[in-house]
Amino acid sequence: MIAPAPAKSKLPLSPARRRRLRERNLTLLRLLWGFALLGVLAYTLWQPGDWPQKLSLWVLLTLLADEAGGWFGYLGAVLGGVPFFSNHAPPEQWWIILPLVGAALIAALIVKHSGGPLVLPFALAVFALPIFLIQKLGPSLDTSLTLPGNPVFQRAALGMAALALAFSFLRQAVGIFLRRRLERPQAGRLALPSEAVPGEAVQAE
Repeated sequence: MIAPAPAKSKLPLSPARRRRLRERNLTLLRLLWGFALLGVLAYTLWQPGDWPQKLSLWVLLTLLADEAGGWFGYLGAVLGGVPFFSNHAPPEQWWIILPLVGAALIAALIVKHSGGPLVLPFALAVFALPIFLIQKLGPSLDTSLTLPGNPVFQRAALGMAALALAFSFLRQAVGIFLRRRLERPQAGRLALPSEAVPGEAVQAE
């Protein structure tokens, strides 16, 4: 009778390999997150619809896609031009919305990428600044430039930007907390060998 071959025991993964696997999985999730949101955004802007809905989703999905890192946020800002290439005529207000909100989004993304969660209020301020400037100065330059002062426009643009940046703040704060919590046990384990040295010295005497 032939004895069965002994089962090979799996060696535990080293901390470095576990870290690499975790980073790879997080990278795949970020890519999936970013491409999925940009796909939804492009589809929404391609379809006919009212400008408040398009504006709300453009701002919200662009800033949320930026959480995936890389150039997802800037790609979302560029996708604001999709309504002009659609089979349907873009909303008339989009001729004002695209340059104004597009510039505000790019400025906010630049500030957002300059630091951690503490810069996010400044990113919101930079996003809101050109809108308030055009609201104040626009009618004196062109009497028809009243859209930035429209409460619906401000809710769609500023409200969605505040919501997306609040989500970014929460995500980054939770990420910092979890990283520190993971590093704490490792620091404790690294300190154990040094604590055992005095006892070994006593035994040697």
